[in-house]
Amino acid sequence: MNIGIIGSGNIGSGLGRIWAQKAHRILFSFSRDAAKLAALAASVPNAAAATPRDAVEQSEVILFSVKWSDVGEALRAAGPLEGKILIDCTNPLTPDAGGLIIGQTTSAAEEIAKLAPAAKVVKAFNTVFAEVYHSSSPLFGSRRATVFYCGDDENAKKKVARLIADASLEPVDAGELKAARYLEPMAMLMIQLGFGKGLGTNIALSLIRR
Repeated sequence: MNIGIIGSGNIGSGLGRIWAQKAHRILFSFSRDAAKLAALAASVPNAAAATPRDAVEQSEVILFSVKWSDVGEALRAAGPLEGKILIDCTNPLTPDAGGLIIGQTTSAAEEIAKLAPAAKVVKAFNTVFAEVYHSSSPLFGSRRATVFYCGDDENAKKKVARLIADASLEPVDAGELKAARYLEPMAMLMIQLGFGKGLGTNIALSLIRR
């Protein structure tokens, strides 16, 4: 599968590397440092650097992993997203990461869906720290970290679930896109645990069933 990465920072680069190892073709884009973007692409087999528009045009799935303050700029750079699966892993954090700018009655995912109405938006990957994606193995012992995902297009969600599994993570369907109103505060909880309570960023959620 061709996967475009819009936002090639810690999250985008980590997931891009993992998916490239699973034989997906990766197009990294949207970086403030062109040299760093080129170096990233050169270090990942089956990957290339691209403009956001080229990444969108050449890919079936787009990982949208930018800062909340850069959402508008990134979407304008991406161009038309009609029919594309847009995986939103943003969190609408305040500048000091001490809280959420929006929530309860809407979510970052829903606002992005309004800005890109032709895209099939699926919320995912927003509750896992980048350190997990960059570790030698995303597994915690024999257990997989849980990635909750939600969206309004069932076929798009199935493809995203496969990509979650490809990253050795456990996909759990959280329902319609409005469930992002719950997933984004969950990311805030992880930030509180990791930084506020000193647990660090090599932690993850895991859903237990019986």
